[in-house]
Amino acid sequence: MRIGVFVTCWGDALFPATGRAIVGLLEHLGHEVTFEPAQTCCGQLHWTTGYHPEATALARRFAQIFRDHEVVVTPSASCAATVRTAYPRMDPALAGLRVYELSELLVDVLGVTDVGATYPHRVTYQPTCQSLRALGLGDRPLRLLRAVRDIELADLPEAGECCGFGGAFAMKNADTSVAMVADKIARIHETGADVVCATDDSCLAHIGGALSRLRSGVRAVHLAEILASGLGAGEPTEIPAGSRSAEQAPRSDAP
Repeated sequence: MRIGVFVTCWGDALFPATGRAIVGLLEHLGHEVTFEPAQTCCGQLHWTTGYHPEATALARRFAQIFRDHEVVVTPSASCAATVRTAYPRMDPALAGLRVYELSELLVDVLGVTDVGATYPHRVTYQPTCQSLRALGLGDRPLRLLRAVRDIELADLPEAGECCGFGGAFAMKNADTSVAMVADKIARIHETGADVVCATDDSCLAHIGGALSRLRSGVRAVHLAEILASGLGAGEPTEIPAGSRSAEQAPRSDAP
């Protein structure tokens, strides 16, 4: 299958390891993976903060850029939700774009739960708000994690509670956001995990920042990086032409 990768603004600017992991993982599974260098933002931030004409322009541009791809995968449940639920509200012609979050693509489209990964760490999974409420990912990420060799999964108490990020919410309501992430960190510490995993690097940046400031020793790691671990897939030898992500700032909390 020919799969386009939408790495997202966060991935392109701050988390190149996640994009590399997706490319390596899907190539390991035998698929052709491409990166469109013209891609930018899906328009989520513009849409949720009221800049609807600007968001619509970005949505139409997104559809044009990925028009020739059978499917598109993204390491962000929130971006996938924007494409699938917000785009049709912006422009009915944008309904039906085949854009999937990574665990959806693997489980629902490719029919894979065991990718052959190995990850010898105690891990707890944080289901992000968009993954739960907009996409309805359910246990797909957990089904993939349970198949990883040598992993020890720990249930996260009150997992469905928000971490406090919420995009612009964390900036406009900083005190509330900090209180929410403090509660989340307390629940993570209860698990005894040395890694917290999620499907959105944006939420992981928020959680990981709090963990780092507390010098807790717990790392925030994207699901894609865990699934690529042990495959020789996390650092593919070559990124498709035009990719900028692989050349940008290294991720400070990478495993």
